[in-house]
Amino acid sequence: MSRAKKWVQYFLSHRHVTMELIHKIDEAHYDYKPTPTSMTAKQLATHMLFSFYNFANTAKHGDPSLFRQKIEEPETNLAKLAETYTEKTRQLIESMSDDDFDRTLDLTSIFGIQIPAKQLLQMAMDHEIHHKGQLFVYVRGMGHTDLPLFVKRG
Repeated sequence: MSRAKKWVQYFLSHRHVTMELIHKIDEAHYDYKPTPTSMTAKQLATHMLFSFYNFANTAKHGDPSLFRQKIEEPETNLAKLAETYTEKTRQLIESMSDDDFDRTLDLTSIFGIQIPAKQLLQMAMDHEIHHKGQLFVYVRGMGHTDLPLFVKRG
């Protein structure tokens, strides 16, 4: 199995849970936040979706400016955004060659380091997992008790 296919499986094993949590957020709860200093549910979800896409876009194309790309998205429905950006991110990862994963990216202006694309993708996954944990708290705070496990396999 190619590295890209393995990475897509890994990405989707977590993203499917993220999507399930996002689907539980009604539009009436988009402004929900568990503390006054927290992001709103909408801000957290869009941050997760857009960030992973920017990580993957940077890993695929090797262009650090893509990491800071501001995404202007007219779609406001979180469930639709999750589906759209999951597919866009999946396509980016899937299109990477095995050599792309080992290409060194100069991210000194962003993170102060040069790293291989595979390590940037791992940072993206760690970021997703971190915020997914927060999303569990948000959704539980909205009153949901039927929640998925942290990862979906198979």
